[in-house]
Amino acid sequence: MNQSDLKSVLRSAEFDFERRFDERWALGWMQENCNKSFLFCGLYAVFVFAGQHFMRERQKLNLRRPLVLWSLSLAIFSILGALRTGFYMMNIINTKGFRGSVCDNSFYSAPVSKFWAYAFVLSKAPELGDTAFIVLRKQRLIFLHWYHHITVLLYSWFSYRDQVAGGGWFMTMNYAVHAFMYSYYAVRAAGLRVPRPCAMFITASQILQMMMGLTVVVLVYNWMHTEHCPSSMDNITWGSLMYLSYLVLFAMFFYDTYLKGGSKAKGTKGE
Repeated sequence: MNQSDLKSVLRSAEFDFERRFDERWALGWMQENCNKSFLFCGLYAVFVFAGQHFMRERQKLNLRRPLVLWSLSLAIFSILGALRTGFYMMNIINTKGFRGSVCDNSFYSAPVSKFWAYAFVLSKAPELGDTAFIVLRKQRLIFLHWYHHITVLLYSWFSYRDQVAGGGWFMTMNYAVHAFMYSYYAVRAAGLRVPRPCAMFITASQILQMMMGLTVVVLVYNWMHTEHCPSSMDNITWGSLMYLSYLVLFAMFFYDTYLKGGSKAKGTKGE
């Protein structure tokens, strides 16, 4: 399948709202407003610590029904995103090979994926709401949870602004893992029991995601000067540090939760 055949396949698979989405407007908005990600993260950090202090002497809130709806909505969004971006990535791999999929940056503007790339980036802001349920329900809030939320939001927004290579892998993997994770959260919030191996599988998939993410960053670095693999040393550096820290933290979480015989499994970063 050549380049024109690929475009034909992707366009035939577009939905109307994907076709109408203006990726040039989206990129322009992100270039003008990318620094607002620091504002979101700053307000979020204030909420994390001020919220815990506020709730210290107060009764925890139940919030079971809102949590079910919240988790279910994010699960559906992630499932759709994983299916649509996965379709695009499979076509890229079939036509350009693995190296082409790593160095591809048309993910941000191509049929099918362009809407979901922008939706992914913006979704990192409302996903901060996960923490509100933990704080208001007075559950244990671990460092990994809020550190992960802040750094993913910052890295995603700046990567979209710069249209860097590797974005297709990063977003598709995250969509797929979140599809399982938020589905798990929705089921747990509904009061249904979930077998322990399901929680172990989700955390293991996150560890694999971080390993693959780190691999993609390293490959982009290796190929950015010899192939059409657009990126920057700033993005490579921060991406490497981010994925390496995630890999260590998620591996420690897996060990402490499932192997060391610690506290009862809570899925991934907490519920």
